[in-house]
Amino acid sequence: MKSLKYLWLSSLSGLFLGLSWPTYGLTYLIFIGFVPLLILIKTELSNYPLKLFGCLFLSFLLWNTISTNWLFHASIAGMLFAIIVNSALMSLTFILFSVVSKRINEKLSYIFLISLWISFEKFHLIWDFSWPWLNLGNVFSSKIELIQWYEYTGAFGGTLWIILINILIFKVLEDYFNKKNITKKCTALLVFFALPIISSKYIFETTEIKGKPTDFFIVQPNIDPYNDKYKASNFDNYLYLYNILKKNKIKNHTIIAPETFFSEGIHKNSFRHDELNRRLQIIKNEFNSEILTGIELFEIIYDSSEIKDYSNQLNDGRRWLNLFNSATFISDEIQYYNKSKLVVGVEKMPYKKILEPIIGKSLMNFGGSTYTRGYEDFRKNFRSSDKFKISPIICYESVYGEYVTEYTKGGSNIFAIITNDGWWGDSQGHKQHISYSRLRAIENRRNIVRSANTGISAVINYKGQIVNEIGYGQEGFIKENIELLDDLTFYARYGDFIFRISFFFLVIIFLHYFATILKR
Repeated sequence: MKSLKYLWLSSLSGLFLGLSWPTYGLTYLIFIGFVPLLILIKTELSNYPLKLFGCLFLSFLLWNTISTNWLFHASIAGMLFAIIVNSALMSLTFILFSVVSKRINEKLSYIFLISLWISFEKFHLIWDFSWPWLNLGNVFSSKIELIQWYEYTGAFGGTLWIILINILIFKVLEDYFNKKNITKKCTALLVFFALPIISSKYIFETTEIKGKPTDFFIVQPNIDPYNDKYKASNFDNYLYLYNILKKNKIKNHTIIAPETFFSEGIHKNSFRHDELNRRLQIIKNEFNSEILTGIELFEIIYDSSEIKDYSNQLNDGRRWLNLFNSATFISDEIQYYNKSKLVVGVEKMPYKKILEPIIGKSLMNFGGSTYTRGYEDFRKNFRSSDKFKISPIICYESVYGEYVTEYTKGGSNIFAIITNDGWWGDSQGHKQHISYSRLRAIENRRNIVRSANTGISAVINYKGQIVNEIGYGQEGFIKENIELLDDLTFYARYGDFIFRISFFFLVIIFLHYFATILKR
């Protein structure tokens, strides 16, 4: 009977968390998503770590599966790896909370839980198997009217809010069933729930930011990444771009084309003399327009002293290949940026020498190749001849909050997100991806131009509102006059300060915990 109760609580939590997730979810379920787990940890099951882990794993497995099952469109093995590993890591986080909370007072234990989970999310932003897709603050990406205060806190503010409300609801229920007075806790719950919403509504209605208007032209070619994309030559795609600009009589625009739009690899050191560059210069001059586009670059290394950690040894054993998923900006000068946040299993394989013999290459099938990609060591803004700066944010990079602020601190006036979301079909994958972009707009108060190969291409304003878009699986373009902005938000200046505070408390509480052990 008790086992059924534990399974019911675990399943309920997993369902609440999964069904809250954007873009289909009932967002407010997130505020009770952890309550069943907090009840579970208060039972005698906490005395049996393996059984507790099993129940926690079930809960997080449900959440991960419901929210990210779209990964199977690219790779079933990859989906299973991501879901199982992430569920296990989340479970271990709550196991640690269960263990530590037994030796410290209750209030301190909940501070520990908040600090621990936020630190776990930060860990997921920086380690080699980075997968921050389910960081709690992302859940509000489709409810931007609730989180305009992200310009101060970033997405970690949302994580803090969610866990705090879950704890307060749990305590209200606990006191109610124990027939204790719940007035104070209900008041606290109401205040902490309502204040962020009220303040966000106020910010949303009152914030107005003005800047220099500039014309942009966003292209969505709608090329099937599995069957057509890598069959088209650079010349084919140039011709497509030229004709659409000609047909629409484009003049004096900044043109945005998607990730790897020019997918025929070009040697990094010879692009200036390549036929593609010559043709792009024709577009620049004929239409008096600048071009930001995705491009594949490579270089061959003959000297072993020059190889990097991302260099791929070729079969002859004497040469190494460096591959780059890049953006280029054709203006008065040719500028490059190499994608830096690489997708695990697509563009990089962490601990490759250790893992590849074990799991093979099955996890390398998300739409990339078995070759590791090179990366940039720092954020790079492109400089327009019109004296503004535009940030080339490539695909997965748009999921990383503090990472994106580096562009803003570097003087960015507008974000250009270029991506190819066609690997997952018409699923929640591409919908969640564009939804997360809205968070970056609010955090930095920057307008966004987004060019996606198969969609969704869009213009997102600094409040996170989608003001224009092209639906998934459609060919088209967006012609829009967009303001360039330059103010720095609090979050852009100070980044993930909530994590830094949380980590401080985490260390202090850990020291306190070990001190209690030593006393015994």
